[in-house]
Amino acid sequence: MAADPVLPPASKPDAELTKGEAMLRIADIQSKNKDIQNKIDATKSKIDKAKAELEGVNNDLEDCEKAIFDLVGASQAEVDAFRQRLGKIEGKSRELQRLNDDMLADKQDAVKALEAELNQCRTEKIVCIPEFYNKVLALAKTCRGLYREKKIKSYTVGVWYQTKDCLWNIAGKETIYGDPMLWPKIWQNNTDVVKNPDIIHPGQVLKLPPKSPKTSDETRAERRYWRNKKEAEMEAANPAGE
Repeated sequence: MAADPVLPPASKPDAELTKGEAMLRIADIQSKNKDIQNKIDATKSKIDKAKAELEGVNNDLEDCEKAIFDLVGASQAEVDAFRQRLGKIEGKSRELQRLNDDMLADKQDAVKALEAELNQCRTEKIVCIPEFYNKVLALAKTCRGLYREKKIKSYTVGVWYQTKDCLWNIAGKETIYGDPMLWPKIWQNNTDVVKNPDIIHPGQVLKLPPKSPKTSDETRAERRYWRNKKEAEMEAANPAGE
């Protein structure tokens, strides 16, 4: 009586199989394929179930968001617009954070404007939405951290024959502003000791604000100086009674 065939080793070529061994190999492959298919079907079933659960969660989330929007009295479009505004504020804050202290000190108006813009957002009910609340608090902390005091340097007036110090020459020094046209900045920041910008004395300590374009007040003071100087020259050239 012939022995029942056994499953041949995987290393044995198909061409060398007996009929019985071939049938067993085919049956083994079919069995493994069926197991794989069963696992695939089970996985698909789990995926379908997960999709259904996710859809349910998304629906619940949408209902929750709608309820929150109703509480703050905002539409989806208004929430989207608020999100864009916060995004712009974040972008501006990142730009300011990249500046060094001296540069940041010259940008305090921008910092104040940014904080005012954020404070306006904080007055709106939309800020109570969880997505925005912590972000706004973080931005407020960032804005407060952007404030800097302008560093005021000083310069001691030297003896004329040695230094040729006058406001024009001082402003023109490379170590000061490198631009003599900025002399009104020195004058207007030292009106307590410099009454006449044409007259400064050795030993006077002048405060030097950071280099920046002349302010409107400094420009007006400069124009007034030149106007008064011209009037004085005209009076000197045409004494009264002559």
